[in-house]
Amino acid sequence: MEILEKVLYFGIVIGVLVTIHELGHFLAARLTGTRADVFSLGMGSRVFGWNKITGFTFGKLPEDWEGNGHTDYRLSVFPIGGYVKIVGMVDESMDNDFVDKPAEPWEFRSKNSLQKAFMISAGVIMNFLLAILIFGGIAFFEGKTAAGTTSIAYVEPGSPAEEVGFKNSDKILAIDGKKVNTWDEVMSGLALKNSVSRVEIEREGMTQSMNVSGSKFFKALTNQQSVGLNPSGTNTVIQIVETLRPAGKAGLKAGDTIISINNQPVLTNAQFMNIVSNNKETAMPFEWKRGGRTMQATIAPDKTGKIGVQIGQAYTGPVLKTSFGFFESIKIGWDQMINSIKLLVGNIIMIFQGTVSFKASMGGPVMIAKMATQTAELGVTTFLSFMAMLSVTLAVMNILPLPALDGGHLVFIILEGVFRREIPAKIKIGFQQVGVFMLLALMVFVMYNDLTR
Repeated sequence: MEILEKVLYFGIVIGVLVTIHELGHFLAARLTGTRADVFSLGMGSRVFGWNKITGFTFGKLPEDWEGNGHTDYRLSVFPIGGYVKIVGMVDESMDNDFVDKPAEPWEFRSKNSLQKAFMISAGVIMNFLLAILIFGGIAFFEGKTAAGTTSIAYVEPGSPAEEVGFKNSDKILAIDGKKVNTWDEVMSGLALKNSVSRVEIEREGMTQSMNVSGSKFFKALTNQQSVGLNPSGTNTVIQIVETLRPAGKAGLKAGDTIISINNQPVLTNAQFMNIVSNNKETAMPFEWKRGGRTMQATIAPDKTGKIGVQIGQAYTGPVLKTSFGFFESIKIGWDQMINSIKLLVGNIIMIFQGTVSFKASMGGPVMIAKMATQTAELGVTTFLSFMAMLSVTLAVMNILPLPALDGGHLVFIILEGVFRREIPAKIKIGFQQVGVFMLLALMVFVMYNDLTR
């Protein structure tokens, strides 16, 4: 059942993103008077499809099928992408039958450089627009809810937050001269900058400033690690208890809120795990709240440093909720899209610099399916936010100037526009062949990476 869920959510995410991307190419072709023979969801052999000439059919079209201005809308066998076959364009199909014939007015090669660039970049533009629409829609319909605190409850030992100098009970007042009012503003101000920020804090009643390297936070988030900062107002809540393990025998139950362990107040999950794992087979007093009652018991973690619970974190501090109008929401959607681009580009730069692991940063179909399922379980808003982020990723990766990608095609269009002559089809086909080989190699690597991670 779990596998079916992952396949379902993967299909929804990829289906929407690919359809939007290819729809961009298709609509741009229509707007410029260029014919498109095929609009395919999926790659490889045709499973079924429809066109005005043959109607709805299964399997391959006849060898002598000619669109003559009509498009075959089809589903192909491999659900790993999609494509639009634009007439008169050298693409991944390596079709060059038209090369020795005069350019027809409805062909890609007869269009000017601006029209060609528009057709090639339209898929990327549509993915960016989708991200803006999703981010903006969430802001418009749900507003923004944020933890209304900038105080730090707990700094995890050995974390990037401790390395840069943060301490328990610090209150962050401003970042680079800009006042912060919510925890979201704190995290975005620190983690979305691959540079040094000037942070103003209140510590033990005194105001002081410190320089914080955003690259440490950025690297941690990229590698899916904790930055080590936990806001005040959080509580550790027991979600699952194994009845035959130490916690179950001591009487802990799902829904209990941990107050303290070994006479140390527990404010975060990281603190809970740190205390428990560092006191293997040591009996310690646990205090927790159940409803209106406070309860206590002595519990000794086992030799693995566990007591047999699954924990969650609940925020009970002040909450700030803001509503936005239509145009404000569009602005928020644009800003979030730009921040997503910055995060992704920063990640790519750090991969080339060697500060972030390429293997840890790359994810393929298995990772996408896993994350799609996890975000779907957290709710529609989280799932849509993940889809928006992935849409931005697809757009940025596609516009890179590499063979077989939209960016690779765009390079040829720019060169042809500059030199005012068409690059020979043999060069384009060779370029495409290299690109297809590179993409296949990358696909094999990310699949292997997914399965071994």
